[in-house]
Amino acid sequence: MPDSLDSWLRHLETLHPKTVELGLERVQAVKAQLGLAPNFPIITVGGTNGKGSTCAMLESILHAAGYRTGLYTSPHLLRYNERVRINGGEADDAELCEAFAAVEARRGGIPLTYFEFATLAALWLFGRAQVDVAILEVGLGGRLDAVNAFDADCAIVTSIDIDHTDYLGDTRETIGYEKAGIFRSAKPAICGEAHPPTSLLDHAGQIGADLRCIGKDFGYDSIEAAQWRYWESTGRRVVLPHPALRGAYQLGNASGVLAALATLKERLPVTTDEIRRGLLEVTLTGRFQILPGRPQIILDVAHNPHAAAALAANLRNLPPTGKTIAVFAMLRDKDSAGVVRHLRGSVDCWLVAGIDQPRGASAAELADVLAAAEESSKVQTFPNVASAFRQACEMAGEDDRIAAFGSFYTVAEVLGTHPARTSASS
Repeated sequence: MPDSLDSWLRHLETLHPKTVELGLERVQAVKAQLGLAPNFPIITVGGTNGKGSTCAMLESILHAAGYRTGLYTSPHLLRYNERVRINGGEADDAELCEAFAAVEARRGGIPLTYFEFATLAALWLFGRAQVDVAILEVGLGGRLDAVNAFDADCAIVTSIDIDHTDYLGDTRETIGYEKAGIFRSAKPAICGEAHPPTSLLDHAGQIGADLRCIGKDFGYDSIEAAQWRYWESTGRRVVLPHPALRGAYQLGNASGVLAALATLKERLPVTTDEIRRGLLEVTLTGRFQILPGRPQIILDVAHNPHAAAALAANLRNLPPTGKTIAVFAMLRDKDSAGVVRHLRGSVDCWLVAGIDQPRGASAAELADVLAAAEESSKVQTFPNVASAFRQACEMAGEDDRIAAFGSFYTVAEVLGTHPARTSASS
């Protein structure tokens, strides 16, 4: 068997001919062989955008309440260990290797994908660590995602927009149905999408899920810059501090978190003070993350039009500054034209780079997208994100800002280029 985390990860990449192969049969078969039957509550989080923030807030609040948490997310930015967190800290290499070995010993030749193998290993590790609650982030879609092999005691769908069309379909109705696949009969189902597609509502009704929708069953009101009010249709009201994560849209994510916790209050009670503490202490790398120092550096994994619109709004809401220099790189199968459409009015100079991955768009391809958007006079191209970011740092004055966005790969390469500034406020 492999003898290090790196060698295990290389091994995982060889077990299935496809990077993504949606379906639950393989993971359910190995789950049974492992005897994985979690006795702790599971909160499953799906959606187009907002999953990472929602998971981070859930973990922070539950950890503040004294619970031993398990958190499984993807993808990672710098280290695989980021994907598996126990009691607020990353799993170490030895723990992950032990979990991978346990899965391999029971796999029996079943060709698991990288994500399927990783999901089973995370749940095995959570069981061994005797967590009080597990928070699982859906990798892609929901209905056929490996995470969905484990029944959610509460499921959250944060938002629904067009993304991953090769796998999920190209309309909000088809995508909504896939997202709703994480709901369970007679279990709480939280919808943080303000205008959910009929397919999601219909599926929840057909299976008898306890559906609760933002704007109807729960929601929020802004009070002032530092406070907001969470409300429920039952009459409950509570005034809270803004989450430490930046962006007005985070109040919607936080509302979904509190709605979920309210449904689990018999098993996982939390106090208002614990909620306040969790919101104030939450951190999440790469989601409108502002690095300390000058010029201002903003990192955002925004990789679809919905996320780009939120990024553009956040940039507009920051105090006035000098130029905004974009370090921009995306994957080829993403809607780069849609991302550019939302951000073109917020960027003074585009430093466009390629991503050295099979799915990565080249700098020339992205330059063509910007030319079609009549932004070509503002574009410079670079072979990779690191060189684009170095040029941005040389160009930027003290009052300018650099916004690096478009992909997890983009943010990861910037963080790797500027390690001294990775201890950021979010």
